[in-house]
Amino acid sequence: MSSGERRDGGLLDGFHIGQVPAGVGDEVSDFATEWGDVRFASRVWERQTPEGHRVDLRVHVLRGDRLVDVTALRDFLCEYHERDPAEWHLSEFPQGDSAGLHDGVQAFWLVEPGVAVNVLTLPEFSDALLPTARSIQAGDSGPQE
Repeated sequence: MSSGERRDGGLLDGFHIGQVPAGVGDEVSDFATEWGDVRFASRVWERQTPEGHRVDLRVHVLRGDRLVDVTALRDFLCEYHERDPAEWHLSEFPQGDSAGLHDGVQAFWLVEPGVAVNVLTLPEFSDALLPTARSIQAGDSGPQE
């Protein structure tokens, strides 16, 4: 695969990742964790570097009763990422029938109460952040594995 080709990210906890940015690492791992009463199903794309490993892209499907609206999701992510809410400047982007929030290297949205998606990338892939986020759809639409 050439570095310019778009690739499918597969299925993750009921969501189809329609595209992965060109150039992200080929090492793909899935994890299941829980933090603050929210369950994470995560997929990471990483690569070997002289210093070790570098994570280029992360997609998390979040499930938890505390994720009642986008404000609660933002508050949860501030806690999880140890960010100061007053310093975290976010912009809206259209995501399906609702709006998501992003800061250039991270995008997130509430799919429905209790279910959210969070996409994080490195600054070098920031141009692909929103196209990647918009490619993530609930259900198993898209190519089957």
